[in-house]
Amino acid sequence: MHVLILGGTTEARVLAGLLAPGTRVTSSLAGRVAAPRLPAGEVRIGGFGGVEGLAAWVREHAVDAVIDATHPFAERISFHAARAAASAHVPLLALRRPGWVPGDGDDWRDVGSLPEAAGALGGLGDRVFLTTGRMGLAAFADRPEWFLVRSVDAPDAPMPARTEVLLDRGPFTLEGERELIARHGIGVLVTKDSGGAATAPKLTAAREAGIPVVVVRRPPVPEGVETAATPEEAAAWVDAR
Repeated sequence: MHVLILGGTTEARVLAGLLAPGTRVTSSLAGRVAAPRLPAGEVRIGGFGGVEGLAAWVREHAVDAVIDATHPFAERISFHAARAAASAHVPLLALRRPGWVPGDGDDWRDVGSLPEAAGALGGLGDRVFLTTGRMGLAAFADRPEWFLVRSVDAPDAPMPARTEVLLDRGPFTLEGERELIARHGIGVLVTKDSGGAATAPKLTAAREAGIPVVVVRRPPVPEGVETAATPEEAAAWVDAR
């Protein structure tokens, strides 16, 4: 059996490790990170050329099942995967880690996009911890606040005029996030609802510091696509086939 994993996430790497001993696994990475952590099995890097390119690759390489284990905000590839899998007549599963849920003491402001997040900053604080990744900083380019931008790779312009870039990769610790917020005098946190434990400590640190959090809601999984919450559930889905 040949399984194509559209990957790049921790869950995708774990799933590849679960499947690889008894299944042919090809993990596809977008190539946006300079030094990605490679999963078990075969690896390809780069795009497919849209829906038709992905469908053609699935047919050419005799793929039996596709698992979309991309980042919860990789909306384009998820919709491409849904259309390509339907075109190639292969089953598709979306592996999506559960989203974050606010707890007692959290001050969260839900928004639907990065431009909405930028618009919500007025009056919340002059020093912003921006943890939405290196893509999409143009949405904040005209904001007057000071920004601490954390990303794995260096972001490209345009970006806010008052910006300090911190290159780092999770998982992050609660102690480290506390220290970061205190050292930079952070007044507001902006994040995407990516879910997972690797970057969740910043939410606890923000709650302890009493600062608001602007949370960008994740896009929905394409209609009709089955989902799994963990790599183990996804592996069981493959086994059932």
